[in-house]
Amino acid sequence: MNKLFRSPAVDWPFKFAQKLERARDERLKQFYSQPLPAPDTPLSEVTFLAVDFETTGLNPNKDGIITIGLVPFTLNRIYLRQAKHWTLRPKQKLEEDSVVIHGITHNDIIDAPDLSEVLDEILESLAGHIPVVHYRRIERDFLDNALKVRLGEGIEFPVLDTLEIESQIQNKLAGGLWNKLKGKKPASVRLGQSRRRYHLPDYTPHHALTDAIATAELLQAQIAHHFSPDMPVKDFWL
Repeated sequence: MNKLFRSPAVDWPFKFAQKLERARDERLKQFYSQPLPAPDTPLSEVTFLAVDFETTGLNPNKDGIITIGLVPFTLNRIYLRQAKHWTLRPKQKLEEDSVVIHGITHNDIIDAPDLSEVLDEILESLAGHIPVVHYRRIERDFLDNALKVRLGEGIEFPVLDTLEIESQIQNKLAGGLWNKLKGKKPASVRLGQSRRRYHLPDYTPHHALTDAIATAELLQAQIAHHFSPDMPVKDFWL
């Protein structure tokens, strides 16, 4: 498959330089000062960081982050010993609907820290890496809004979105006149269904670290089946 996205790629190193000049919080200045991989770096040479959040809901403007899982990986290896997981106490009330989904209760978070108490460690883990997520509106928008609330300024960073990648793949596979005449529609791009297409095992969903590992494995499979590891990271980051 050729270049994934037709629109011009964001020049993230240049954007980070701009953000560094404008950032007021010292932690964000430190974050933006860490160099990203160059846009032309082959995927095979990048150490990614799979990231997953569990949240109290789906609206970053009124819901909060309750768990964060992350694990570094390359196209050939997942560094499980370097994986990290945090349980956080959100400012927002836990709703029954979300408890049913992620299984995290009030008792689990009563003694948990606020995001601000572990922010240094989280930003240090993210710095210099390209996060890989499954649906970027969760991880990117929730962290941005959480920092706006706590620091008075948000955060921006590149991501590879396995949901967007899989959506592009399935739309292409379902395209063409013959498929349209047959009424073929693109397949589901939810994390579990996407993994099954690559014969990856089922994991219990809605645990931040498990989902981060699942996302890392999915990207490895997507690149192996549909792309080349020699393609530049700029063809994929958003």
